[in-house]
Amino acid sequence: MNASTDTPLIRAGEEFQAQLRFTRGQIMQFAQLTGDTNPLHHDRQAAERASFGEIIASGQQTASQMMGLLASHFSRSDDGIPRELLVLNFNAAFKAPVFAEQDLRVHWTVSEVERSTKRGGFIAHVDGTASVAGRACVIGRATVLVRRAAPRPS
Repeated sequence: MNASTDTPLIRAGEEFQAQLRFTRGQIMQFAQLTGDTNPLHHDRQAAERASFGEIIASGQQTASQMMGLLASHFSRSDDGIPRELLVLNFNAAFKAPVFAEQDLRVHWTVSEVERSTKRGGFIAHVDGTASVAGRACVIGRATVLVRRAAPRPS
């Protein structure tokens, strides 16, 4: 980090992660709530015909968990520094299916940070993976704006 990006809000090399798992019910409910009628998310026979053997989580379900972790991490204030986050861009590549009851590890690394005086904060590129047993299932890349949160009115 150099002086122009030296900030406690976000730093290059910063890493954070979470572990989670989807139940069959959560997979089916998420697909229904998001209007995803693909039978791979609710019909075991369709999943078997497609060589999955079991229903799979939709890519957007895993990607939304990745985005949720990203948003929660950079809008926290548990370290005494209240932050605000705006996701400017998010791209995902779906590499492998995620099945119910698998331990899913979501991991993000901040790869680059630059000050944005125009936006009043720091723009960062963040690389993420959601993996099962070390195998990447979803790979994500986000561009985010992180800035100090405005004081709340009393």
